[in-house]
Formats: sequence, structure tokens, C-alpha cells
Amino acid sequence: MSFFSDLQNLDRNNVGGWPQSVKIFFTVLVLVVVLLLGWYFHVSDQQDSLNTLANKENSLKQEFSTKQAKSVNLEALEQQLNEMQDMLRQLLRQLPSKTEMPELLTDISQTAQAAGLEPDLFQPGPETPKDFYAEKPITLKFTGTYHQFGTFISGVASLPRVVILTLHDVTLTPKAPTKAGTAGSGQLVLQGTVKTYRYLDDDESAAAANKAGAKK
Repeated sequence: MSFFSDLQNLDRNNVGGWPQSVKIFFTVLVLVVVLLLGWYFHVSDQQDSLNTLANKENSLKQEFSTKQAKSVNLEALEQQLNEMQDMLRQLLRQLPSKTEMPELLTDISQTAQAAGLEPDLFQPGPETPKDFYAEKPITLKFTGTYHQFGTFISGVASLPRVVILTLHDVTLTPKAPTKAGTAGSGQLVLQGTVKTYRYLDDDESAAAANKAGAKK
């Protein structure tokens, strides 16, 4: 009986009675199916890994291109930074020096009085060193008219040295009425903190840099 005839006459209820050739055929068939399934899932996993690696490769290429562009311009950027720092130092050297600061504070106070302001409080505080400069806070309270405050600001701008004043928590409010009930005659009260600045000499800058480095 031929092999195909054996297949056609198989008794499904009597597997043990199947011809030997048919048993071998089905055994081989099962092995082939198992191998094909194993190969499929293995290739599928490999394909997923390949896609992940391909995406990672693209990301690394973009990162490399970005870093390469930065490295090409790094030297030019460092040179520009050094030039800007030199320019900043030159500008800061136009500010008052350590020895000129007391005279500057006197000039600011006298300018306020010359403008007609009433200096109820003018109290310089301890200065804080920065990289190339030091800032000095002044707690103040002045009373005067709007035009007197304008005259004061113009007077400070006209001082014979570069003066920078920055306002911090400063308020400008109408003067409260007196006990007699009269108004403040258009007067205003300016109070808060202003900061003025001076440049640090080379030794002071080095000391400030060392102190900042020690804190890190």
C-alpha cells in the first residue's frame, strides 16, 4: 500500500495502529512546525531589537552632530566670553573705588539736601562683594515734593563720577496729615533700600573668587 493510501485510510481512533511511515511523517511535520514557530518568534524579537538599536543610533547621531557643532564654535565662544568679561571689567572700573565710596555716600546725601529733601533716614549698610564689584545697600527715608525728587535724581546723575543706584523694596507714598489735621502740602515720602556699587581691585577680586570657590 502506498504512503498516500495509508494517509487516506488512517483510523483517528487508533493512532497506535498507524503505519510506521505515517508516524514518522507526522513526527517530522510537528518538528518542522515547532522549528518554524521558534524561528518566527526569534526573528520577531531580533527585529524589535534591531528597530530599537536603529532608533538609538539615530538619536546618538543627532547628539553627536549637536556636540560637534558646539565643539567647533567652542573656541570662538570662549574668546567672545573673555572679551565681554574684559569689557565688563573696564566698565566697572569707571565706578567709584574703595577709597572713593565714603565720599560718594556724602555726595548722595548732600545732593538730597540740596534738592530740598528732608533726609529722615540715610543709613549705609555693610557691602557685599561680587565677582568684579561690591554692592552697598543704603536704607533711607526722604520727604519732599515730586519735583524735588526729580531734582535729586538729576543731581545724582550729574555727580563727577559714575554712580549706579538700584531700587529695592522702595515705596513712594503721600505724606500723612499732621496732628492738626492739615495735609502734607503735596509732599511725598520715599523709603526703602537703594544699592550703589563700586569696583573691586585685583586683590579684592581674587579674594572674592577664592571665597566663592571655598563655599562650593
